[in-house]
Amino acid sequence: MNVTIVLIVVLYMLLMLAIGFYSSKKISTNTDFMVAGRRLGPLLMAGTLAATEIGGGSSLGVVANAYGSWGMSASWYIIAMGIAFMILIPLAPKFRSSAVKTVPEYFRRRYDKFSGGFSAIVMMAALVGLTAGQFKASASILEVMLGLDYTTSLIIVTLVITVYAVMGGLWSVTLTDFVQVFLIVFGMAIAIPFALNLAGGWATIKQTVPAEHFSLTKGIGGWGQIAGFVIMYVATFSVGQEAVSRYYAARDGKAAVQGSIIAAIVNFVFAFIPVILGLAMLSLFNQNLLDPSVVGALKTNTRYALPALAVATMPAVVTGILFAGIISATMSSADSDLLGAGSIFGNDLYKIFIRKGAKDKEVMMVTKIAMVIVALFSLVTALYANNILTLLAFSFTLRAAGTFIPYVMGHFWKKASSAGSIASILIGSVVFFLMDTKVLPSIPTVNNIIPALLISLIAFYVFSLIMPPKKETLELLYEED
Repeated sequence: MNVTIVLIVVLYMLLMLAIGFYSSKKISTNTDFMVAGRRLGPLLMAGTLAATEIGGGSSLGVVANAYGSWGMSASWYIIAMGIAFMILIPLAPKFRSSAVKTVPEYFRRRYDKFSGGFSAIVMMAALVGLTAGQFKASASILEVMLGLDYTTSLIIVTLVITVYAVMGGLWSVTLTDFVQVFLIVFGMAIAIPFALNLAGGWATIKQTVPAEHFSLTKGIGGWGQIAGFVIMYVATFSVGQEAVSRYYAARDGKAAVQGSIIAAIVNFVFAFIPVILGLAMLSLFNQNLLDPSVVGALKTNTRYALPALAVATMPAVVTGILFAGIISATMSSADSDLLGAGSIFGNDLYKIFIRKGAKDKEVMMVTKIAMVIVALFSLVTALYANNILTLLAFSFTLRAAGTFIPYVMGHFWKKASSAGSIASILIGSVVFFLMDTKVLPSIPTVNNIIPALLISLIAFYVFSLIMPPKKETLELLYEED
């Protein structure tokens, strides 16, 4: 591997650690650690929102799908995120005004301790799996890019991510995300001119790539699947601790709204960058212009063909920046998942069920210890699990299928009750699980989360009416930190 490429990637890793050390100096309370002292302005909030959700699937995955059967329609994987951020604009001030640190804390204070504890277990389990998956993705990319063995790569990314996340909490994650989102967008955009030039320009690409690859709907499966993506993202962004914590951390409702708008714009701009790279690669393949090593990478795993193409065709500096951008995509998601898991354990399990009334400093220390334990568990899982990416997609959606309705409706409907919340979480999650495991039949061309959410809504409404709350209110139960 070229020394320049290795140096750029190493400098990027060191920069992440330096930001973590700098951020640690700004942490004095648990609120600082979990929600960055609630002081994020629109730009920082937008950067961390976008970086958290643009992961390996939104970068290398979209390149691979554009190269494969999806073509131009692969852009909807990212465009749908932008649409989801726009849909969340009316909810953004509500999220911020709740003044909670975690989603399970909202459930506990809006409904009861059981709802908070049950949602904490469901969400933490999903975040542990998501952390392991992002560690695995990060290590696999580092392995391909730098020629290291997988185990060494996994240890490196686990150490770097864990150290800077534990040192500075959400403030550290936010600052690193702000750098990472720039590297993601710029790092992949800078590769476009080289890919286009090698392919002979856009006109040549259009001549050498099948016409159906330029359809915006055909490859992805039509508007039904696109709507499913949007609904899935709205649901998961609303209740996923790794995403909604950014709204909690905004300095006010206005900053939350503006951050959501800017994050949406970033997604809209970025959406076609990996698509163009994927189509350019397909054109190069069809023209027999790819290096044999790149062709070999395509046969092994299309996700890693872009790094192979970069090494074969681009200057070392450009390749190094591209590699830093690619690794940023997975690391910016991994740090958020890790922090989310630790925050939920400390704030919603330890303080409420294990050591009731634990003080602020103690909870923050326990959160950091939990993050280290989750990181170690995720490292071991990533070493031995083969099909973890499938598990990730499952746990990611399962979490939203049950918790989305009671979480969002709790902000608007005074008659929402604890019984409705519990029924909604249980029934929505079970229905999605049974449909996803083929026990119940799926609806053709419809994402399984859609019927699960509809049934979750019915359960929430019916049980809230049958077993109404003792007091009809939108106010949250006060808790001391």
